[in-house]
Formats: sequence, C-alpha cells, structure tokens
Amino acid sequence: MYTLKKFLLFYFLILFSVSVFGQIEISKENIFNEIVSSERRNASKKIAFKANPNTINYDLKYHRLEWYVNPENAFINGEITSYFVATESLNSITFDMAENLTVSKVMQRGESLSFSKNTSEELIIQLPNTQGQGVLDSLTVVYSGNPKSSGFGSFEISTHSGTPVLWTLSEPYGAKGWWPCKQDLIDKIDSIDVFITHPKAYKAASNGVLKSEKIEGINKITHWKHNFPIPAYLIAIAVTNYTVYTDYVEKGDFDVVNYVYPEHLSWAKGETAVTPRIMDLFGELFELYPYASEKYGHAEFGWGGGMEHTTMTFMGSWNRDLIAHELAHQWFGNKITCGSWEDIWLNEGFATYLTGLVYEDFFGEATFRSWRSNKVNNITSQPGGSTFVKDTSSVNNIFSGRLSYNKGSMILHMLRYKLGDDNFFKSLQNYLKDPNLAFSYAKTDDLKKHLENVSKIDLTEFFDDWYYNEGYPSYEVTWHQNTSNNVVRFTVNQTQSHSSVAFFEMPLPVKVNGGSGESEIVRLEVTENGQVFNTIIPFEITSIQIDPDSQLISRNNNIVLGVDQMELENNISIYPNPVKDILNINNKSNAIIEKLTIYNVLGKNVLQINKPTSAINIQNFEFGMYLVKVETTHGSFFKTILKQ
Repeated sequence: MYTLKKFLLFYFLILFSVSVFGQIEISKENIFNEIVSSERRNASKKIAFKANPNTINYDLKYHRLEWYVNPENAFINGEITSYFVATESLNSITFDMAENLTVSKVMQRGESLSFSKNTSEELIIQLPNTQGQGVLDSLTVVYSGNPKSSGFGSFEISTHSGTPVLWTLSEPYGAKGWWPCKQDLIDKIDSIDVFITHPKAYKAASNGVLKSEKIEGINKITHWKHNFPIPAYLIAIAVTNYTVYTDYVEKGDFDVVNYVYPEHLSWAKGETAVTPRIMDLFGELFELYPYASEKYGHAEFGWGGGMEHTTMTFMGSWNRDLIAHELAHQWFGNKITCGSWEDIWLNEGFATYLTGLVYEDFFGEATFRSWRSNKVNNITSQPGGSTFVKDTSSVNNIFSGRLSYNKGSMILHMLRYKLGDDNFFKSLQNYLKDPNLAFSYAKTDDLKKHLENVSKIDLTEFFDDWYYNEGYPSYEVTWHQNTSNNVVRFTVNQTQSHSSVAFFEMPLPVKVNGGSGESEIVRLEVTENGQVFNTIIPFEITSIQIDPDSQLISRNNNIVLGVDQMELENNISIYPNPVKDILNINNKSNAIIEKLTIYNVLGKNVLQINKPTSAINIQNFEFGMYLVKVETTHGSFFKTILKQ
C-alpha cells in the first residue's frame, strides 16, 4: 500500500501540475468521463437514425471528396464523386443527405441527371439507364449549404486564441449533415481521396496519407488519400492554423503526425511523445498498427475527449489515457467495428481495457491491480445492468461508462484470467486477422468463437452470466487447515446481486498468508455452491484473502474460519441409526446447519430441508440405505443411515 500511495501521490501531482501555458491537466477520472461524454454527445441522432432500406441495393467502392471550406464561415461547397456496384438492378440511387444542404447538379460522364430530395432526408438520383447487378458505375453530386443549421454538431466552427477553427465529427450518423453519403454501418467504402480547398494560411487534417498541398491564389488545396475500407462516420476534416510535428514509430517505420494549435505546441509535444511506445505495446500484444502503410495522426479540436477517426484522431486534450483509448480504437472500432449497438462493448470495452494494459506495461502489476479495483468498484456500485445493450433506444444504455466501458473491460480481463495470457491474446490476434471481420463489422459471437477455437473451452455459460445477464457474485469462503498434514479445506458459497444469474461460474483466486511473510494464490474452479476444495499449503496459514488482486467482478466477499472436519462430524450427531420414523440432530459445534439433504441408493434427492430442526420425519421412506449430506457454515460432511 505504501508503494501504491507514493505512486498515486506522484501521479496526481503530475496530473494537476500547470504547464508553461497555464494548461491544467484534468484527472484520469475526468478524462474517462470526457471520453464517454464525447462519444455520447451526438447519440441522439444515432438513435433517431435507422439504417436506410433505400441504400442497401448498392456497394460503395470509392469516393472522391472535394470540399471548399473556410473556418471563418459555417458553410461548405462540395463535389462528391461516388463509385458503386449495384447489388440488384438499379434505376435510381439514394444517398442520405440532410435538408440543410442544397444540390445544384448531379453529373454522370458529362450529362446531368435528374434528382430530388424528400422529407426523409434522402437524395434520390434517377439513372439514365438501368444499372445491372454487379455493374460498377459512378456519378458526381455538386452541393452546398450551411451544415450548422442541421443542429447535429457534426460540422462545427469555433476559435482558439482568437483564430478560427473548423472540424467535423460524424459518429456515426452525422455525416449526412455535411455531405451526401451512405451511413448505414453495413457498407464500408473501399478507398477515398479527400481534396480540401481552404485559405492558404491554414492547414487541413484528414484520413490517410498527405499527398500534396498546393497553393492556388488565396487558397490551398490539401489532398489526403486513404486506401482502407472506412465507414462514412469515420471520415473527417479539420482546418485551422495548425503547427505540425511528428513522433516516429520504429516498429512499422511510420510517423505519428500531430496537428496542434500553435499555442499548445510545447504542451502537446511533451504529451504525444508517449504515442509510439503505446503503439509498440499494442503491436506486440495484437498485431502491427493496421494502417502503418499510411500514418497515425492527432488533430486538436474544440471538444473535450476525443474521436477516433481512422488514422487521424481528433483530440480535445493530450492526456495519456485519452491517447491510449483513441489509439486502441484503430484496432477495435475502426479496423473491426461493432456490428450492432447491442455490441458496443466490442468498441468501448476494448478501448478501455487497452488503456488498462498501458498501465500494466508502463507502471507494473500493482498499478494495473489498482486500475482493476477502481473498475470493479464502479461496476458493482449498482446491483444490476448488462453489458449487452438490451434497450438500444436509450443513449445512456449504449454509452454507459459503468457497463459498456468498465464492465466490458473487466469481462475481457476475466476472460484473460480464465483462459490464460497465451490463449487470450492469440484469440484476439486471430479475431483481428479474420478475413470475414477485418476492416468490416463483428458481433460478440464472432469474438466468442475465436476465444473458444483457441482455448477449446465452451464459453457459453461465461457469456450468459457476465455479458448477457446482470449483476455480480459475493463469495463466502470457509477454510480450515489440518496442522498435522497441512491440508487446507476450502468451502465456497456464492450469492448473486441480480436474479438473472443463478450462479457465476468462474475460477476464484484465494490468497493464503503465513505468519512469516509466506503467501500463495490458490485457484478454485468454482461451479456450484457448497463446493469443497482440498489443497496442501506448506506453511501455517494466519489469514486468507478473496481475490485480493481484483481479477473478478465481485463485492462484499466474506471469509469464515472453519473447524476440523473430524471435529465437525464428531460434534454433529444424527441418530438413531438404524432409524424407524424420526431422525434427530444434535449440534454441539459452533457451526450453523444450513441444509440437510437425503439421497437414496440411486443418488436421487428424496428430501431437502433448509435450516433443519432437531426432528425429521422419514416415516414414509422405503426400507434401505440412505446418504445424508449436512451443510454448515463451517463445511459439509456425509453420513450413511439405515431406514428400518
């Protein structure tokens, strides 16, 4: 504890120190809250928007995105050229497009096409000829408008130190507020070219590789190219008087390109320098950064928290936790995107857990243990709640810091504890390189299959208990050590905080401590109440602890010092034996008898009594032998009786 206290003191001194620019870093808890809040901020439109059935009849292959913007004005002019393959015969094509945008023309090979807009915020374009299934074609939409009038916040202008700044944030259904697109979270665009025309005093950040910056009169045309599949909501631009610098990533031989406000340059340089180390860690544990052939980047913008746009995260501050969380999304969220809002933990639980892995690697197990303990305390602060989002009409359910982020991260840690490091990380590596999932979408069952394939363990019970259902267990461990042979008997019982789970099956770590500083972790494979485990501990135990390292989600655990098994049996008598009608119990021990169960010779339970009294009527039992199980607060034992 003393070491942990010293670390926390040092950590919070750093967090609350003041930089030369007067920037005060905010606490890691506030950073976490800002991450959740920024990802929840546009959630009203996420819930309101449904996948458009009129956009599922084509597969987008490529966009040439040409935008004309000025950070001083909330206005955009655009030309969007789209290449698409018909998945059925097409006479028209539909894009999602907000009502605040005005289309001036649609062109195909130099010819104007007829189009219309409707109250469902659709742009419907009539094709000159029927486009057959499997045929590739293209068209260009020319449009303009004031995106701010949509009220979505997906296209914003502001200032920093008096300088105009423009940014977009479309997660995931705000893209239609500033350009005509397809945003159904089903179809990813195979590649894009982004051309941003803006005042030449500024720089523009976007996805992919910077191909060129060309001055034309008072303007500059910045060209970015991205050659990986990407959904509409992860396409983004930001424009202001950025200062640009890089942090080199040796493993992969590419740069982290940082676009920061010039007034924050020194502050940002001190913080982003950690990014290559985090990048290397994730690369070692999972796979090389998926977009290493292009870049990774940060662009400063005006929200708290951040947004993980593919290859170019928008950052509201430069805290290490925020850097780690948003970088983690490049693997979990961008390369593989959750295929439904029920499975949002595949994005957010992973990004949260990978932030924890940074604590483990940078500061060691003690700090990572403290991180887990804080997560468990938050998760168990309420008795219910499922990481599987049962009600996706609720913004708070989807972006629940307690369930989607924290419980999701601890579900991953418990899988790691249950399966072991080798199986766990190998499963995730296979998940990321699965050709059916890579640069596409996944659901929880897809992850589960990879975990099972590697570990050869059926995880249906695990996911039913911990992911789909609610609550957490509280354990009671009764123990006794036989000093003559050092055999320790553990009896484990469990109660659940929520009725949706009958029993949480999970290996339970118990730490035994000796009087001379000895200690050992015993792993109890608990599958039912009343289980008894015997193990040899080569020292005299003075105390035990239930899950002291916070490997599991649990709360209100209890330890009971038991008695010797022989002593227990000698002090609880069941008589007479043989017995005719009434079976009596005489309890001289300090244990409480919680349950008595009688089995016939076939193993069938013929009588079960909770908190039994001293007289049990077995008059109607058939003649023969019976097995009596006595369960107490200090352990359990069996006795055989003969019914006359």
